[in-house]
Amino acid sequence: MVPEHRRWRLVRQVSNVVIAACASAVLLALCAVGYAMVPALGPALDPGHGAWASAAGAELPVSQVLTVPGLRGPATVSFDRNGIASIQAASTLDAVVALGYLHASFRLAQMDFERRLAEGRLAALVGARAIGSDTFELRLGLLRTAQREWAMMPENSPAARVLRGYARGVNDYLAQARASGQWPAVFSLADRYPARWTPVDSLAVQGELTQELDYTSTPLDYALLERSLGMRRTLAWFPVLPVNAQHPYDPGPYRHLGIARIGGTMTARLPAGTARTGPAPAALATQALAAPSQSVARAASAILAETAGLPAGQVHENSGGSAWAVNGPKVAGGRSMLAGDPHLPQTLPSVWYEVALSAPGLGVSGVSVPGLPGVLIGHNQHIAWSLTDTQNQSTLFYVERTSRSRPGQYFWRGRWRQMRKLSYTIAVRGGATRRLTVDVTVHGPVLTQAGQTVSVDWMGRIASPNVAVLLAISTASNFAQFRTALTHWRAPTVNFLYADDRGNIGAISAGYFPVVRHGTPWLPMPGTGASDVAGVIPFAALPHSYDPPGHVIATGSQRPVTASYPYYVGTTSNDFAPSYQAGREYAVLGRRSAMTVTSSAALQASLTDSLAQRLMPRLLAALRHVRLTQRQGEAAMLLHSWNYTMTQDSAAAAIWWSFWSEYLSATFGPWWSSAGVPVRLDRAGLAISADQFSLVQVLEHWTLADPANPALTPPGGPHRTAESVMRIAFRRAVASLHARLGGGPPGWTWGKLHSALLPSLTGAAALGYGPRASGGDSWTVSASYGLPVSSDGPGWRMIVGWTGRTPHSRHGNAGAGAGLVAEAIYPGGQSENPGSPWYENLIARWWGGGYLPMPPAGTQAAAAAGSVRWGLQP
Repeated sequence: MVPEHRRWRLVRQVSNVVIAACASAVLLALCAVGYAMVPALGPALDPGHGAWASAAGAELPVSQVLTVPGLRGPATVSFDRNGIASIQAASTLDAVVALGYLHASFRLAQMDFERRLAEGRLAALVGARAIGSDTFELRLGLLRTAQREWAMMPENSPAARVLRGYARGVNDYLAQARASGQWPAVFSLADRYPARWTPVDSLAVQGELTQELDYTSTPLDYALLERSLGMRRTLAWFPVLPVNAQHPYDPGPYRHLGIARIGGTMTARLPAGTARTGPAPAALATQALAAPSQSVARAASAILAETAGLPAGQVHENSGGSAWAVNGPKVAGGRSMLAGDPHLPQTLPSVWYEVALSAPGLGVSGVSVPGLPGVLIGHNQHIAWSLTDTQNQSTLFYVERTSRSRPGQYFWRGRWRQMRKLSYTIAVRGGATRRLTVDVTVHGPVLTQAGQTVSVDWMGRIASPNVAVLLAISTASNFAQFRTALTHWRAPTVNFLYADDRGNIGAISAGYFPVVRHGTPWLPMPGTGASDVAGVIPFAALPHSYDPPGHVIATGSQRPVTASYPYYVGTTSNDFAPSYQAGREYAVLGRRSAMTVTSSAALQASLTDSLAQRLMPRLLAALRHVRLTQRQGEAAMLLHSWNYTMTQDSAAAAIWWSFWSEYLSATFGPWWSSAGVPVRLDRAGLAISADQFSLVQVLEHWTLADPANPALTPPGGPHRTAESVMRIAFRRAVASLHARLGGGPPGWTWGKLHSALLPSLTGAAALGYGPRASGGDSWTVSASYGLPVSSDGPGWRMIVGWTGRTPHSRHGNAGAGAGLVAEAIYPGGQSENPGSPWYENLIARWWGGGYLPMPPAGTQAAAAAGSVRWGLQP
């Protein structure tokens, strides 16, 4: 019997052999009818300049000398056998020019798609199906923010020079492609070719990443929940503060430092002396408030209905991640170690492109984002850093006061004001050009006038000098320099984890944390001025940690602070993880010493479900003296012997997850039906799902501490307790699994229910990977969200450590710096060309829990150069 992983490898090898033939048929079909995000196409089969011309991109690159006019001096790009690139240049600016050229060489279609998405120009490529996306983006205003940020940037600042240099590198590649006609196939197919790259394009891509992590619909969700369930139940089931035990990385004590001002539209409108810090979180949790009006609920429903049809990633959902740093006795050799795996949608090609940059004064290795200059996550010779999403609330909605007698006006701070009107045209492939007018109030763009005029104020409107910050981080050598760089970071809000070669570790939740003057930011607020953003939490008061006495800092995108934190940062519905992942990390790291790369990798791959670990004894106790059928008894016996790991071949894992889903549904479903909660708006989180963060924590608390909570009894139904509802849920789970999978419980393996998928950005199933049976769930450190298929998860696993010993690596290649070991992996490949050997070559290693040495940067870069070298000449 051939093992599954070998069978899968053979399948992929055969697929690669025949992909050219299959692609021919696919391309012919695309030309006729189009598919997903690719339109129906015409002149695609020109043998000289059509789809066939991209065949050259399917071959491995060869050593060659290339002309890149944007360079000031020569540079070198070397590739290892896996396609991981290292750039050496005579200056930081030339390194960035080379990075732009490299990104365009391997990810041009991805870059063009991302900027079109961010700038509201997707319909010009794919037709009418993208009008909704373009309309939403033009209203939201990523392009306006990017244009404003570029206009505000000093012309000769380092960031401006880097953005212009990166654009020169991209445009040098575009000029060569235009002259030779050798375009990536997607452009030949669409008969649409990319325009010149500009610094504004890079800033728009930066804004799109902010949107993916921080544009949330929390107040709109609450408006519908409170309208249907009532204020009391909504606050009880979706509380501001969590009801169960948490594991904040910053446990306090905290300082209250008032509020701070930042430049930009968000705070410049407020007169001096009017700012107040607003109610503390504990006060918000107990305020008695009236439910939103029917008209506000109707407006919220209209906005949510519009965003429900957007491409994945345009509204923040579950993306978070895990990261930890340990030092001293927790690390073999006594220095420090950092591990990180940010969670973003996993696609082919990946959001990441791995690279090392070396120039005088610059030596950094890690992952970049095509379209942006620099390294977002990685290490240099002295420090390493990783990111997880902070999940704080940074999207606010305002109900504007308008009048039919005053069209185009709104009432703010005592008088009527004229809305600013912005006009756009949306080019539509194969259709008529659309015209769009965007009304803008002092709070931000108006998203709807259905029922009420509602505008949005969010962090994507704030200029964030991320390029300058990342340059400063890349050259930092200690925590003081790292911290100083982050004082300027605005968006997205992320937890920066840190470790260095001196044995120090730290964490800072950097970014924009708005403070309202008063009111409830988790609901749409009145737009008349009293509830405006007054400022931000001062940087010195943001969640942070440095060299804690326990020698461990861990973040799984959990709430970073305790209930005593004096500022509001969001509710349990803001996608703060319920702390199961962070709890597991703290539990393992707390009892371990002398961590190595190997033991850190084992923790990153952990499939232990901490929620199951807590609740399974209660379920088994509830079943102990109950008459069970033979099938139910077999299922219960599997749970008795289970070790709480969500492996794909575990039947107990499938029984647990099915039980948990049924337990949530049996508890809250009758209330949803009785109250008419609009579960059709699934994307808003209003449907009952097994990983709905607020409900999960509440039901866990009732089960362990309040098993007779009245909510467990359905409206008009017989009295129930947690124990009786668990029995109902268990029986339903067994019946459901039998109906779905047949046979007996031992055959109900988790992998038959749960699979992972890496979809192609084009939407073409043949160009993706999977679905493939997979382990993990929403609560494991190696997380995987949703059923039956998940495309979110740890898309970049990195481990960097300073052991204080002679450099060593499991792979025989250590990075620069005494005792530095750096390993990483991401699922995908460096090339976006499906015919390239570097398209999906990293997936198998990632899937198996393997890593590759990160390319060294700085003094050791030349010695580690790969066998394929590009000599770049100006």
